[in-house]
This record gives sequence, structure tokens and C-alpha cells, in this order.
Amino acid sequence: MASTQYSDGRQETRVENYTKFWQKDLGKEGEADNQNRVESYTDVVNGYYDGATELYEYGWAQSFHFSRFYKGEAFIASLARHEHYLSAQMGLRPGMRVLDVGCGVGGPAREIARFSDVNIVGLNNNDFQIQRARKYTKKAGLEKQVSFAKGDFMKLSEQFGENSFDAVYAIEATVHAPTWEGVYGEIMKVLKPGGVFGVYEWCMTDTWDPSIPAHKELAHAIEFGNGIPEMRPLKQAREAMVNVGFSIEHEEDLAERPDEVPWYYPLEGDIWKAQTAWDCFTVWRMSWSGKLVSHTAIKFMEMLGLLPKGTYDVGESLKVAADALVKGGQTKLFTPMYLAICRKPAFSES
Repeated sequence: MASTQYSDGRQETRVENYTKFWQKDLGKEGEADNQNRVESYTDVVNGYYDGATELYEYGWAQSFHFSRFYKGEAFIASLARHEHYLSAQMGLRPGMRVLDVGCGVGGPAREIARFSDVNIVGLNNNDFQIQRARKYTKKAGLEKQVSFAKGDFMKLSEQFGENSFDAVYAIEATVHAPTWEGVYGEIMKVLKPGGVFGVYEWCMTDTWDPSIPAHKELAHAIEFGNGIPEMRPLKQAREAMVNVGFSIEHEEDLAERPDEVPWYYPLEGDIWKAQTAWDCFTVWRMSWSGKLVSHTAIKFMEMLGLLPKGTYDVGESLKVAADALVKGGQTKLFTPMYLAICRKPAFSES
């Protein structure tokens, strides 16, 4: 039977096939499974986001990333502050041409454009997310300042040409790349000499040990629940940046800050931990009752043909993701916010 192609860009077959990239028992994952996902990264990532994007927006607004919290700080305010912090650390200035690698539906691009008065091109390989990004950007009146392009972040120089951007950032996106050196190398190429690259990277921390079965299974659970071909250790990200020629000017795992409110608290589903009254609803969505309501609705909508087949299964994988991310945060084996500010040399050494 032919796959249904939705007018919004989603493809039913890749949503249905998403969970098939993993063993049903994540403890039985082998190197062949891992390699298959890495080689098929485009299908893995697109299948995931075709199914998960609306669920992300329902549970996490339009900025698909984590953030640090101050006591009493609203969820949305924390997301914006995380984006502002990256912009400030990068030294973004009015008029700069900036590339957002893996832009989602454009929430961070719109926020950073307003905050730093820069011109942003958001890159995404998912048609569904690009359509939504453009719709939200037009509604915000930012279409002259923020635009979007479909493309593969492993082929940036082919699409944009070398030395095209003053700055490039990626917020929890390049973890989806088959190799960090590949995507960082492409970012290096499209940056102008002296340009800056800022990233919040998802990593297993340096205390994670893949020879320990429980550690390995945790990494696979994070992969499965978040559309990631392969989780890698932080030291590998650092090495990749240096290997492609970047100079790291600043780096820090922000999850190591001694925050009273942990970055993963919204995933715990405990409404008593909500920092504002409105955030009670945000946190409730991740509670057992919130999940029951939303996932039951998804199942019925899929049965009625209102959602692509496989969306419910992708939604179930998000439950695995939430549990794994909380565990990874509590044990300090995972971070979603390894911050690195890197510089391309101002001139080539030849």
C-alpha cells in the first residue's frame, strides 16, 4: 500500500517505521543497529519529528530545548533566557547574518532575532516543521528578519557556499548528526573567517561508561525517545570541534551548575514543583494522568485518520524519553546543555 503524503509535508511511512530502527528490548541493542541508524539518520530524524512535532508544541511550546531554572522562574521565561544567554556569549550584534542549524519550528530563531537584532536563516530538513516555522514567523511579523531553508546540515557548504555567515548556532540539534566532525566541519566552512559558532550540545557526560550495561541502555533509551541515531560522550564533541579547526573560547556543562531547581524538573510530572501557577499545567502534561489524557487522544485521532499512522508509537517513545532524561540528569550521566563558544581562525594557515 502506498504511503500517505500529507499536504503539510509529513509522510506516514516514515512515522510508522520510526520505532523499527531500535530493538524492542533496548538492552539487546547491538553495533549493527547503531550503524543502521547512523547511516539512515535522515529517515530516523524525519520519522521522529513528523510524529513528535505537535506533541512537542503541546508540551514544550515552540522552543524545543531544555534550560536552567531560577527559583520562581516561569517555564517560558527560562527558555527565552537560555536563548539570550547563548546569543550574549556569542556576541551577536545587530545586522549580523546568522545560521540556525536544526531550527525546529523557529522558536529560538525568532527570540534571538528580537533579542540581538540579527538576521537569521533557519535550516531544517523536515518539511512539516519548516511550514510551521514560516507560519509562526509571519504571525510574529518577523518574516523580513527570519527566513527558513530546507537542507541537510551535513551539506551546508554545498547549499550556502563557504564563508557565508557571520555566526552559526545550534541548540540541541547537532546531536542528530551521524558524526560531530562532519556537521562541525560543515559549520566551519560556511562561517566567515573570524566567525563564531555557539552550541548547546546533547552528550553523555564523561562519567558515562559504555562498558557498563545500565549506562549503555540509558543512552539507547535517550536515542529511542528523541530521534537520535547515536548518543556520544562530551569529550568526543570537544575533540570534534578542535579537530575541524575551531578554537574553543569558552565551554561549560551548564547542567553542572548547583541550581536549586534542576533542568529536568518539568519532565518529572510533579505539579507541586511547578514554579508558577501557569506552569502547573505544563508540568501536569508530563504526569501519569496528563500522559493518559494526551496519549489516549492521540490514539483516537490516529484511528480516525487525523494523525499519521505511527504517531501513537512515537508518542509512546516520548514516555521512554522523559524517564531516561530524568534518570540521566539525576545520575549526571547525561547533559542537554554542554555549552561551547568556538571561533573560526581569522585567516587560514597555509
